Amino acid sequence: MRDHEIRTLLDLHDQIIDQEDGYWLKIEAWEVKVSKDIPHGVRYSLTLHAPSGKRILGYDNAHAVKVKGKKYSGQRMPFDHKHRHVADKGVPYIFQDAHQLLSDFFTEVDSVLKEARSK
Repeated sequence: MRDHEIRTLLDLHDQIIDQEDGYWLKIEAWEVKVSKDIPHGVRYSLTLHAPSGKRILGYDNAHAVKVKGKKYSGQRMPFDHKHRHVADKGVPYIFQDAHQLLSDFFTEVDSVLKEARSK
């Protein structure tokens, strides 16, 4: 099951998906060597963009995230994280599997689009 889920994510690489009203998604995913930072062996970037092209939501594992608080002090966190706006440096995202990643991303896309369209 895990290999199938990873393959589905990899098959979505370079997809741009229209979300109406000028909003759009971009999905990038490619295999990399398994490491402490990327234990699932997939580098990914899932982004939602406003009509202007500005990223308004992103899930990725391109870099480590600095985590504030005593709970994570001194720990090296996996690279998985999400951003809610351009200036957001990211908050940790717990990668369970590729299916959950896509589900969480699309659920949050729906929420962000609903919020953006109500303004």
